[in-house]
Amino acid sequence: MVKRALTAAALSFAALLASPLPAHAVTLEQKLAALSTFTQPTASSAASWRSAWQDQAAWAAYAFDWSTDLCSSSPDQPLGFDFRMPCRRHDFGYRNYKAVNQFSGNKSHVDDGFYFDMRQVCAGYSGVSKSTCDGLAWTYYQAVKQFGALNVTQDQIERVQKDAQQAAKNAQE
Repeated sequence: MVKRALTAAALSFAALLASPLPAHAVTLEQKLAALSTFTQPTASSAASWRSAWQDQAAWAAYAFDWSTDLCSSSPDQPLGFDFRMPCRRHDFGYRNYKAVNQFSGNKSHVDDGFYFDMRQVCAGYSGVSKSTCDGLAWTYYQAVKQFGALNVTQDQIERVQKDAQQAAKNAQE
């Protein structure tokens, strides 16, 4: 009788272990710590965010908003420079800090992370192309710093390209 009761208890325990356990509630402090990790202007932060973005299901308990409109009303790939991933991470920071009412205290480092990411894109170029890319990155960064949204016009992009080409030409002379 005792042996049968122990066997039944062991089977019940095994069944409990095999059942999916409810996800633990993530505290605000945990969510803010993760947001901070994912939104800094560093290579390790960018890599951490990209890894999380590629496995969003692993972060389900955090209820992050992964939505994006990429570079808002500005070109996502101005003059062929691919700023889509920097815009995704920037949107992630804005949306999620706003959702926990912590945006104003974190906007600056989210914007700095955006500029860092765009500069990483530009690092893959050289000469006039790099100067042009850097100029565009600076323009996009200034737009988000000042307006909190990307509202860069085609005329501004063309002006930056012209200025960057002239600066590169002057540097070669």
